[in-house]
Amino acid sequence: MTTTPHVAIIGSALSGNKGASAMLESSIQTLGERLPGVRFTLFSMYPTEDRRQNRYENLDIVAATPRKLGVTINTLALLYRILPPLRGLIRRRSAAIRALTSSQVLLDQGGITFTDGREKFLLYNVASILPAINTKTPVFKCAQAVGPFRNPINRTAAKVYLPKAQTLVTRGRITHEYAEGLGLTNLYAGADYAFSLELDGTEEQTAAAAFDLGFFDDGVVVGLSPSVVLQKKVDARGGDYAGQMVAFIDAMTASGRKVLLVPHSVRTGTDKTHNNDLPLCREIFSRAAQPEKVLFLDRELDSQVLRYLIGRCDYFVASRFHAMVSSLAMAVPTLVIGWSHKYEEVLEMFGASEWAFGHDKLETAYLLERFEALAAQGDAVRAQLQSKLPEVKARSLAQADLIADVVRGRLAAG
Repeated sequence: MTTTPHVAIIGSALSGNKGASAMLESSIQTLGERLPGVRFTLFSMYPTEDRRQNRYENLDIVAATPRKLGVTINTLALLYRILPPLRGLIRRRSAAIRALTSSQVLLDQGGITFTDGREKFLLYNVASILPAINTKTPVFKCAQAVGPFRNPINRTAAKVYLPKAQTLVTRGRITHEYAEGLGLTNLYAGADYAFSLELDGTEEQTAAAAFDLGFFDDGVVVGLSPSVVLQKKVDARGGDYAGQMVAFIDAMTASGRKVLLVPHSVRTGTDKTHNNDLPLCREIFSRAAQPEKVLFLDRELDSQVLRYLIGRCDYFVASRFHAMVSSLAMAVPTLVIGWSHKYEEVLEMFGASEWAFGHDKLETAYLLERFEALAAQGDAVRAQLQSKLPEVKARSLAQADLIADVVRGRLAAG
């Protein structure tokens, strides 16, 4: 009988999307405090990059690229289920199955799953949790957005697979209502796990080694986090997302403000744009009229350093979801350009829903109008965020207690 707490994780990463990194590192921090000696195994879409960035002695990385996850790991998990005589052999030969069967729980940290309009990701949503279901490892879906479920394909898949999770933590009111409307009863109303991420005090020194932090010493600094996801949506309807971001920066610098340009999803050593805002931000920076008034974070930084730098801003404009989470966690007045209910429901927790609008409304004049309205109420908005933050953090942290209870229960049961 194992006595070592072991937690498997999928849907997050250390590299690439720093929101995924923030969720992963939040779980390592919070569960490490609750489960002495706990070990983690990350099923990684980018195993080489994640291994290179792994600084946690109790975190192992198992390759789970889309093809390997969808074909190899899922096939082996199914064989494990239906062919008991082969289970020992499968465990010995497969690090993934060995990790799943030795874990007391699988954390699914996909930020948004089983959602209409994202049907191309539906197979991945299922493939992420099906191996655990087949090996009888409890699935705990960390705070995430799900729904709506109007599309028959998505609705059917959600009705089949979401009830199989031991717990689904909903990331806000809208998601919770969608999930209840589907008839789900395995719900917990939480908040994004990344709100639990704590800084360790080394972030300023790390940031100062790469950038001149004197940039923040005087004047107003406006943070801007563009997104290739938003760029594709805006440009698909004939817009010019990069041009609009350039125009916003130029308006800020012309008004005497400075801009922190934040790629919040970065993959080093590639120009591929999946989970990579760096090429877009390079283009935006190259077109800025006054680049000397722009601090461009032109490299991959860890999630805690990014949060520290975002916290140095006076205002923040976010298109990346977890850049928004970091700015809210640091009580920075934030304007959000979004594409899903996942933005609105988080801002709602802070009483700040009015500071979000959809990409379909994105025009330079409207963006500037909404930003100036935010700036005019900056002190009041900052106070509002500060007043709501303890409650939101408590809702985020509650899922760590729920996960720890699952692990302890499984250990006790043998």
